[in-house]
Amino acid sequence: MTLNRRQFAAFASAGLVADRLFGQSSLTAQQVVERIQGELAKVGVNWREQTVDTFKGGDPNTPVSGIVTTVMSTLDVLRRAAAAGKNMVITHEPTYYNGQDDTSDMQQDELYLRKVKFIKDNGLVVWRFHDHWHAKKPDGMPVGVAKLLGWSQYQVADRERSYVIPEATLGAVAKHIKSSMGIKTMRVVGDPAAKISRVAISPGYSNLQAALRTLPNNDLFIVGEAREWEGVEYAFDAMTAGLSKGLIVLGHTIAEDPGMDEAADWLRGIVPEVPIEFIPAGEPFWTPA
Repeated sequence: MTLNRRQFAAFASAGLVADRLFGQSSLTAQQVVERIQGELAKVGVNWREQTVDTFKGGDPNTPVSGIVTTVMSTLDVLRRAAAAGKNMVITHEPTYYNGQDDTSDMQQDELYLRKVKFIKDNGLVVWRFHDHWHAKKPDGMPVGVAKLLGWSQYQVADRERSYVIPEATLGAVAKHIKSSMGIKTMRVVGDPAAKISRVAISPGYSNLQAALRTLPNNDLFIVGEAREWEGVEYAFDAMTAGLSKGLIVLGHTIAEDPGMDEAADWLRGIVPEVPIEFIPAGEPFWTPA
């Protein structure tokens, strides 16, 4: 039987509804990645030959029951994904604690072996989405933070990480960020009374070069993490010199969680067959009372 375009669409729609009703999908994890690659290609993001965006666990040919996005595929996130019946985990950061997910020194490590076993026993597939999510314009990571803070409308044209917010003190801005993002251990450098309007957001790791590029042209630099003897000391000396500058260190995972919530929204438009959920990795630190 030959189907015309309208009939094909009707059949496809009926199958999609059935998949959702019965929790089944023939879409594999590899096909999800191929869709991501195709969608990014439409906006000029070509797939790199050398990239960390590869499968980190499980069989890429596994049919996908659901997708979880997260900033870090911690054991806690993996457990929550499995409990939710979603077997593909798309993580922004490593699964095995180093940039390249090199496990050559972990083959006898009890924690590594437990994590590998959990992924296998629960039929999970873990894929990293780092390089190419950052390459997309606008970068989803600062977009996610700005949206959570209510600053999206303040973005500077053609500068995706820069915002001009209504003037407030550094102390007031820091309190707003802490409350909005639910952070327990956020750290702030600068005079709490300093006036803040021009803000730059870099949710991941930030080095000295980033501070040198950013702080002279902004009142506040918000980062995920930084070496304390680099940009942190630069900001501290700026305060000592009487310059009205501030630096806020959010913590890497909690700073990039909103960007992977943004990724979940983006994925729903290109992978409609399966449920997609954002699971925050959260903040690993706590402060004694």
